[in-house]
Parts: sequence; structure tokens; C-alpha cells
Amino acid sequence: MRKKLVAGNWKMHGSLLDNDTLLNALNKGIAVLGNEANCAVCVPYPYLAMVQSKLQGTNIKWGAQNVSQHEKGAYTGEVSAVMLNDFNCTYVIVGHSERRMLYGESNQVVAEKYLTAQKHKLVPILCVGETLEQRDSDTTEQIIEEQVNAVLALAGVDSLSNAVIAYEPVWAIGTGKTATPQQAQDIHHFIRQGIAKQNAEVAAGVTVLYGGSVKANNAAELFAMPDIDGGLIGGASLIADDFIAICKAAHS
Repeated sequence: MRKKLVAGNWKMHGSLLDNDTLLNALNKGIAVLGNEANCAVCVPYPYLAMVQSKLQGTNIKWGAQNVSQHEKGAYTGEVSAVMLNDFNCTYVIVGHSERRMLYGESNQVVAEKYLTAQKHKLVPILCVGETLEQRDSDTTEQIIEEQVNAVLALAGVDSLSNAVIAYEPVWAIGTGKTATPQQAQDIHHFIRQGIAKQNAEVAAGVTVLYGGSVKANNAAELFAMPDIDGGLIGGASLIADDFIAICKAAHS
């Protein structure tokens, strides 16, 4: 049985003072949950040292929100996988819709970042999903298939044994709109079935998260779906009680 994962994406939020309060609360609330599910936070680069210090030795893992596809070099403002290793990151998000839309990251660039992350023993959380326009034009499955296949073409299907996929309907991120549990399940099933065409065993084992406005009051229903293995949590990951409640839902 696949182990559920709840990963918080802080996006561009946080301060030393706010982070300290949040992390103290998470340590207190999540430490008692046991190990039936995994919990993690993906934080802005400047706070990696802080979360490493606060979370090492706990059952909360940590990671970054992006990584360069380049090993090193004249890439001002970029952060390499080697640098993330210095902070003992477990996870790194690649291909988040905001990176694709706001910064023009193509499927190929996302695939290269995924491959670089794995080369350095980081677990990539590969984000895929459709915009409202793509959904309305009935191209959801085509878009997601292209996003997943770009990674598989470069890294191979076996790479998913050490990766996570997060389905994030772009129209449901930060809007308060959420796909119904069945709508989310249908896409998760589609993703898993597409992978199964190449390797059924890998498909059965890959963790697929839902990343569309997961809240404390809908997490349990979403996580009860057979192909939804947890969540990639945005705004709710900044509210200790909400994030703890979502993590509890993954443990039930």
C-alpha cells in the first residue's frame, strides 16, 4: 500500500519570526501522529537552514520549491541541487504551475530539472495540471499526458519509483475552487493508467498528490479516493492548525 504524503508549499511567504512560530506548532502537532504518513514543508531558499535546524530529528521532512537544471556556473540567481543537498533536503518541487506560467518553464526544462534533482538524490515533486482554458477546451488529459511524457522521455518510467507526482488543476489554486473528489480521482486514475502503459508495477507504486486548494475540511474526503495519495498544500500549509489537520487526515 502506498504511504500518503502531505507536502506544504510555502510559496513566497515567511519570516524568521513567523517561521519559528509555525515550525514550533508543527513539531508539537505532527510529532504525535506517528509514521503512517509522511509530512514535509517546501520553503523559500533563505529559510532552508532554519527548517533544517528546527526539523532535523523530527518526523517532518523538508525541501525546496525549485531547482536549477544546471550543476553550477554563471547562472545568477539560480540554486543548484548540490546546494540543496547541503541543507539535507529530501524533496524539491519541479514544474509548479506558477513556474510554468509566470517564468515560462517548458515541459523540457521541467524534465531537465527533474532529472538533475534525481541525479543528486533529491525526490522531485513533479507538478502537472491544466488551466481553466485548457479544461474548458476539453484538453486536460492531453496537457497532462504531454507534461508527464516529457519527463518519462528524458528520465525513464523507472525514475518514478523515486519521485512524486502532484496533480494541480491550475484553476483551483488559490481560488477557493476545488475539484470534487471524484473529478480529482478521475485525473489521478488517468495519470496512473498512463504510467501503467509503460510499467504497471511503477504505476501502482507511484505517489500521486492532489494540489488544488486542499483544506482541513475537505482533505479526508479527497484522501479517501483510491488514487489520491495525499496533497501538495499551499495557503493552508501556513496555518499550523490547518496543516496539522490535513496531516491527521492523511494518517487516518
